[in-house]
Amino acid sequence: MQQQQIHNFLERYFEANDSPVLENTPTYLTVQLSIELDKLLMNRPFYWHYLEKTGGTPNPMKITFITDKANAPDDLRGEPIHYGSPRLHQLFKSTRTLGGFIRLYEQVATNGHASTPLQPWLCLNVKVSFQCDRKKDVILSLGLNLIHGQIVPGFYDSIEGKILKSSIPDFCFTLSPLITPKSGIVRLQKMVQTYAENEDSTWAREAIERWENDLALLEQFYEEYEDKPESYELEKQALAEQYEPKIHVDVINGGIFYLQQQVFH
Repeated sequence: MQQQQIHNFLERYFEANDSPVLENTPTYLTVQLSIELDKLLMNRPFYWHYLEKTGGTPNPMKITFITDKANAPDDLRGEPIHYGSPRLHQLFKSTRTLGGFIRLYEQVATNGHASTPLQPWLCLNVKVSFQCDRKKDVILSLGLNLIHGQIVPGFYDSIEGKILKSSIPDFCFTLSPLITPKSGIVRLQKMVQTYAENEDSTWAREAIERWENDLALLEQFYEEYEDKPESYELEKQALAEQYEPKIHVDVINGGIFYLQQQVFH
């Protein structure tokens, strides 16, 4: 996941959860947390408990996330965030608590005379993890048009410039899908599977080589034992757990987006 993708995710995440972005630059953004997000993210249970007991005025925190530390101001105080950081993992996980599925409508300009149709798009944001003794995570954002079936990789980036809200705009109506969301999810799952299967397998071969090398060292260490002790089996199992190549797929969130008719390229 590139830093720009992380920056874009943060913008959408906080805007969608009633936490306005107070300052937004290419290298960092400062956010005023809502009460709900402060309780969820900032680990201040005693503060909120005291406030509820005394009836005080809530003062949710402001937080600055640095998405490009190399180019950010030297005197900037904030929290660097990158793929693999505990904070980003926390934000991903919180999307399930806050609602892993959304429904948004593109806000389009209308002339007030003719109704504008909006087409349904199914979006899934998926994390694909290639894991052995090392780990590589890839975020896929896939969009499927539920009318004509076009699939758009990088769907999140494709709609970044659109104004999306939870209410349908005036003089617009939604088209009924020809492809059911359930069927659409199956199609996108197949695309994720194809992506994983076509990934360069060098990472897995190299992991197996490291596994075999460490296994050979283990065999040498225990070669004098005619009957291998229990520790041998435990260490052998530990090597398997450490090096065995695995691919994990985790759905981060998804939604239905009603957009003005167009074909993405």
